[in-house]
Amino acid sequence: MFQRIMAGFERIVILTGAGISAESGIDTFRAAGGLWEQHWVEDIATPEGFARDPDLVLGFYDMRRAALARAAPNPAHEALALLEREFSGDLLLVTQNVDDLHERGGSAQVLHMHGELKSALCTSCETRVRWDAPMLAKDGDRPPCPACCAVGLRPDVVWFGEMPYEMDRIYGALQTCDLFVSIGTSGVVYPAAGFVEEVRAAGAWCLELNLDPSDGLRCFHESRLGPASILVSQWIDEVLAH
Repeated sequence: MFQRIMAGFERIVILTGAGISAESGIDTFRAAGGLWEQHWVEDIATPEGFARDPDLVLGFYDMRRAALARAAPNPAHEALALLEREFSGDLLLVTQNVDDLHERGGSAQVLHMHGELKSALCTSCETRVRWDAPMLAKDGDRPPCPACCAVGLRPDVVWFGEMPYEMDRIYGALQTCDLFVSIGTSGVVYPAAGFVEEVRAAGAWCLELNLDPSDGLRCFHESRLGPASILVSQWIDEVLAH
């Protein structure tokens, strides 16, 4: 049935979550008991946590940045890059992930709604700069902002309690797309968890590709369960066959 429907789609919005990068060895936020790599999420992923102990937060994200350098894109990332190159219609790839595996997999147009691990945000002048180095030196020193020289850099990621990036652009695309595909996301973190309801109400076909059923399962027209590295490639083969 889905292969027959695929022929009519011209505007696709794809949302990816932690599940697409998990197969590349990237740990997910959602761990048992509210812990993430032995830290309480409230301590390392909120503005309040950063205000209480900035060194803890900076050291944690330095560790994540180092781990990201050892990870590699998997076939799901590469398949989405192929779709971007070959699909003749409009395509928007939105990710909740802060890693750069989509870009390293070949995707050129990626909207990071939760920010990027390899970007720094100055809390003094709000300048954003690409960042690969540690934000906390071994001696405890913190590097200055390249723009204003203030010692106020933080990871350019959206923490709990903060507004995700480019929401107007995302909601505009959701209102006009005819296919919405959710890949590797649990469907519990808002506002992304509500995207499927938005697009279904607007008349789009909704497809879920996930290891396990998400919390928004009832809103999808079709749900395919399994590893993203397999499901995404299979689905994209169907898209490009039409």
